[in-house]
Amino acid sequence: MPQALALRLHPGEDVRAALANAFAHLQAKQNTTAACVISAVGSLSRAVLRYAGEPEGTLLVEPLELITLSGTLSGDGVHLHASVATAGGEMLGGHVMPGCMVRTTAEIVLAPLPGWVFTREHDARTGFKELVATPVGRT
Repeated sequence: MPQALALRLHPGEDVRAALANAFAHLQAKQNTTAACVISAVGSLSRAVLRYAGEPEGTLLVEPLELITLSGTLSGDGVHLHASVATAGGEMLGGHVMPGCMVRTTAEIVLAPLPGWVFTREHDARTGFKELVATPVGRT
């Protein structure tokens, strides 16, 4: 039976890269083809978030609290969104780009999704590689 994977990321680790590596571990050890983030708390020293409708990410370099992190993970990559709070309590959120670095800790729990295969395929309507979620046995 597939089991959740609990991670503690350390200062200086890139959140996106660490989750891609964690998914690769789930693939190898549990034959997982789909997973999601079910819990995340921590802090970042910098974040790169792409806001809705923007072509590039925005760099934030300051102490940030990781308030939420959600997303899907597959062999084709990770798709993550986060909300962060500044030291003054301002909330910001968007698509997680490479370069979101842990400040003190990030505690993240991933859940494998048995019975599903997640892939990403180019969608002509959006111009992006989008999620294709297929129940196992219907690939």
